[in-house]
Amino acid sequence: MDLNERLSRFKLQQERCQASLSTIAAARTPPAAAAPKPQPYAAAPRPAPARPPAPLPAVRFSDDTARLQKMHAVRTSAVGSQIKDVIELLYRTRRALTAREINDATYVDIERNGAVFDSLRKNPKVCFDGRCFSYKPTHSVTGKDGLLALIADCRDGIPVKEVEDAYPSVLEDLQALKSSGDIYWLSGEQDNVYPNDPRSRLELDTELKKLFKEIKLPKDMLDIEKELRRNGEKPVTVKRRPAEQILGKKPKPLKSRKKPRGLTSRSKITNVHMPELFVLPMDTKDFI
Repeated sequence: MDLNERLSRFKLQQERCQASLSTIAAARTPPAAAAPKPQPYAAAPRPAPARPPAPLPAVRFSDDTARLQKMHAVRTSAVGSQIKDVIELLYRTRRALTAREINDATYVDIERNGAVFDSLRKNPKVCFDGRCFSYKPTHSVTGKDGLLALIADCRDGIPVKEVEDAYPSVLEDLQALKSSGDIYWLSGEQDNVYPNDPRSRLELDTELKKLFKEIKLPKDMLDIEKELRRNGEKPVTVKRRPAEQILGKKPKPLKSRKKPRGLTSRSKITNVHMPELFVLPMDTKDFI
């Protein structure tokens, strides 16, 4: 009986709560709309049980081991090696980079390494404006037109090494200028480029060309070198040979050195009258 009384009381409380909620809802709604009648003995809906939050993925040190090992190897390396990495980055990107951007790309911490910072600031291939670092080429040329103007100003030619770091496609532009006839590119121990001045393009007389072709040169390079030396010119295209062979002089015979002879009956021996100097004592008592 106790259980039935409690159940009836609970149902009565539920009805009262439903009635109160209906009254509050009717007071908030406009008067034209009819409030829905609460249904007696309606059980209140139970809220769905809340799901537990998903656990966050655990951060493991081993996931970043390779990057940390490389960072440690770079920052503990020699100062020259770190400077080389930075200059190669600046040469490859050709952009002004801050110390933080260089650190992200090469792991070289310029802000905390004073030796690296001072060396980069004084390096002739690095330009530092107080905030960013950039590559500084030998000649500030950015395109084919500027490259042609630079070569035109150098009447005696300019080495290719001095302009090959001006910008990434400078070698392709040199080949294009050579193909178009604007410059001469001479290869040798050191490649040089020369301007092709239009004023030097002269039309030669046919008779002069004919005379030039009729000149017969000696077949032996030795004779050519001899003629050049007679005219006061120093040949540089032939292999050096002894002056006697070039000028036709007979080489002087070399004096043969006499071999040293051993002792013979004619050899003179000094101190023969003191034979005791040539006899070694058998016992140290002889010296006392």
